[in-house]
Amino acid sequence: MTASTISEMAQALGAQGKAASARMASASTAHKNQALMRLAALLRSNTAALQLENAKDLDRARAAGLAAPMVDRLKLTPAVLETCAQGCEQLAAMADVIGEIIGMKQQPSGIRVGQMRVPIGVFGMIFESRPNVTIEAASLSIKSGNACILRGGSEAIDSNKALAILVEQALTESGLPAQAVQLVQTTDRAMVGELIAMPQYVDVIIPRGGKGLIERISRDAKVPVIKHLDGNCHTYVDDPCDLDMAVTVADNAKTQKYSPCNASESLLVARGVAAEFLPRIGAIYAAKGVEMRVCPEARAILSKVAGAQLQDASEQDWFEEYLAPIISVKVVDGVDAAIAHINHYSSHHTDAILTRDHMHAQRFLREVDSASVMVNTSTRFADGFEYGLGAEIGISTDKFHARGPVGIEGLTSLKYVVLGQGEVRG
Repeated sequence: MTASTISEMAQALGAQGKAASARMASASTAHKNQALMRLAALLRSNTAALQLENAKDLDRARAAGLAAPMVDRLKLTPAVLETCAQGCEQLAAMADVIGEIIGMKQQPSGIRVGQMRVPIGVFGMIFESRPNVTIEAASLSIKSGNACILRGGSEAIDSNKALAILVEQALTESGLPAQAVQLVQTTDRAMVGELIAMPQYVDVIIPRGGKGLIERISRDAKVPVIKHLDGNCHTYVDDPCDLDMAVTVADNAKTQKYSPCNASESLLVARGVAAEFLPRIGAIYAAKGVEMRVCPEARAILSKVAGAQLQDASEQDWFEEYLAPIISVKVVDGVDAAIAHINHYSSHHTDAILTRDHMHAQRFLREVDSASVMVNTSTRFADGFEYGLGAEIGISTDKFHARGPVGIEGLTSLKYVVLGQGEVRG
C-alpha cells in the first residue's frame, strides 16, 4: 500500500469520525443505551462465530512464535466475551453524564457560572494484542457520546474485524451513525503515523500496548496522548498484618493471571513478619512455578523452601514489569522504606499495602504516588470493569485530565456555561 493511499485512508477515517462525532454528541441517552444493549446481545449470539475468527489469529500467533503471555492476551474465550457483554450492559445502566452541569454559582455581577460535561469528540485508540479492547473502546465511546478510530495490532486483525462488524450493526440498528466507531482495516504501520498527526480530526490519542509503542506515540503525536508506559505494581506486606489474608492476596495479585498490567511484579515484606510470611508465600510460588528474584535477606529465608526457584535480584529487577511467572522479593524495614521504594521504582500504576495498622494504611494512601493505591486487597482489581466504570479505555499513569482506569468521565471534557439576565460588564 502506497504512502498516498494510506494518507487518503486516514483522512477519510478522520473526516467520517468528525462528522459522526457531531451526531453522537447530540444523541439521546435512549439511543446510546439501545446500541449498548444490542451490542451485548450480538456478542452473546455470535460467540461461536467470533471464536472461529479468533482461532485464525491464535494459529498465526503460535506459528510466529509469539510469547505465551501475548498469545494469552489474544484469546476471545466465552468468559472474555461474556465480560465484554456485561460491560456493555453495565454502561447502559449507568447515568448519562453528558450535558450534566456542575458547580453553578452566582457571581457578584449577577451572572451564574458553572461547567457542563461534554464529549471530547474523536479519540484514536492504538492497541496491541487484546481484541476485547475493541469492544471496551467502542462501548465507552458510545456511552460518552464520542466517535472513535480504532487501530488494533496485526496479530488480532481477524478478531477485531469480526467484532467491528457487530459494533456497526448495533449502531445502525439503534439509529446512530455507523462511522461512530471505525476500525482501521489495514495492518500497515504507516497508518499509526497518520492517525497521531491529524489534530484537525482527532482530539486525543490513547495508546495501549508495549512500552516501545507508547514511547513512539508520545514522542511523535501532534495531538494529546493519554498513556501508561508499564505496570510495575507492588504488594507490600506490613507489620502488623493478617498473615493468612496476606498470603491469599499476595498469591492472587501475582498468579491469578500473569499477563495483565495490574498483576503484582514486586513483593515487599516488612522485616518483622518476613520470617513467618515468606516461607508460606514462597511455598505457593514454588508450587506454581513462579521464579523469585530476591534480595539477600529474602534469599536466606526462602532458601529453606522446597522447590523454590531463586535468583539474586539485580537493580533492574526492582523496575521490571515481567508479565510472566516471575516476581521480585525484597525485605524492607517497614512502611517508610516500602513507600520510598515504591515511589522510586514503581511505574505509578497500582500499589497495595496489606496491614492491620490504620495509620500505616492512611500514610500509604496519601504518600504512594500511583494512579491506584489499595489497602488489603489484590492489585488485580485495578480495572475499569471492577471499579464499576462499565469498561475502561486503558489505565492512565498521567497526572492530568485522566488518571487510573479511564472510563466515561475520562473521555469527556468540561466547558464553562454562563447564565445571565442581561448583565453587562462595567
